[in-house]
Amino acid sequence: MTFSNNSLLLPHTFFLTGIPGLTAAHVWISLPFCFMFVLSLTGNAVLLSLIWKEHRLHQPMFLFLAMLSFVDLVLSLSTLPKMLAIFWFGATAISSYACLSQMFLIHAFSAMESGVLVAMALDRFVAICNPLHYATILTLEVVAKIGGLVALRGVGLTIFFPSLACRLSFCASHTIAYTYCEHMSVVKLACGATTVDSLYAFAVAIFLGVGDVAFIAYSYGQIVKTVMRFPSPEARGKAGSTCTAHVCVILFFYGPGFLSVVMQRFGPSTASAAKVILANLYLLFPPALDPIVYGIKTKQIRECLLTIIGSKKIEPS
Repeated sequence: MTFSNNSLLLPHTFFLTGIPGLTAAHVWISLPFCFMFVLSLTGNAVLLSLIWKEHRLHQPMFLFLAMLSFVDLVLSLSTLPKMLAIFWFGATAISSYACLSQMFLIHAFSAMESGVLVAMALDRFVAICNPLHYATILTLEVVAKIGGLVALRGVGLTIFFPSLACRLSFCASHTIAYTYCEHMSVVKLACGATTVDSLYAFAVAIFLGVGDVAFIAYSYGQIVKTVMRFPSPEARGKAGSTCTAHVCVILFFYGPGFLSVVMQRFGPSTASAAKVILANLYLLFPPALDPIVYGIKTKQIRECLLTIIGSKKIEPS
C-alpha cells in the first residue's frame, strides 16, 4: 500500500488515549480484553487447523467458516496487541504510517467479514432451498471464486480510506480518543475540509451495511418460507438448527457494528467511554465468540474435536 507525497502533511506520530475517562482503570479493563484476545487466537487457530486437516470438513459451509476464522484472526492481531500495550504500558504513541496501516486492515477485514457472512447466507440458502443442486452449484471452484471476490471487494472499497487521509492537514491535536486508528476518528482531527472523506466513508458503510444485511435478510426470508413447508416438525427443526450458528454470528457482528456507526455519525463529537467501548466490542466480540458458537452448534465440528481429543487420550505415553 503506497501513499502520495501529500503524506508529508501527516504528523510523524499520533497518540491513542485508550478509553477516555477510564485511564486509571486501564489495567483492570485489560483483563477481559486479554481474555478475549487469547480466546480469539486459540479458537480460530483450532478451527482453521481442524478444517485444514479433516477432509470431511472440506465442504463449502466449512470452507466459508475457515475464511471467517482467518479474517477474525487478522482483526484480532491488528488491534488487540496495541490496545493491550496502551492499557499495560501507556504506549499511546503510534506512527502515522502504522496508524494508516491499522486503519486499512481494520476496515478492509471488517468488510471481508461482512462479505463472508453474505457467502455463508448464500450457502444456507442453496442447502435448504435447493438441496438437490447444492453440490453442483457450490463447487470448490465456485467457493474459491467467492472468497476471491470477498477479498477484492474488501480491499477495493477501503484502500481509499488511508489514501484520502494522507491528503488531509493535521495542524491541531494529534490525539485520537480511541484505542485504535478508526477512519472517522482520524478524519475528525483534520483542520481542513473533510467532506470527501466523510461522504465516501458513509457511502461505504451504507453499501456494506444495508446491501449485505438486505441480502442476508432476503436469504433467510426464503429459508423460513421453505422450512415452513416441510411436512414434519423434526425436519423443520433439523433445517433450522443448521442456521442457528450463522444467525448468532450475524447478530454478534452487525449488532455492535450498527450501533458503533450510528454513534460515530450522529453521536457527540467528543468521544465518551461508552462510545469507545462499543467500538471495541464491535472488533472484539465476533473473533472471540464465533469459534465457540460454531464449536457448540455444529455437529460435524464437535465430532471432529471429540475424535481428536479421544485419540490423544488413548495414545500410549
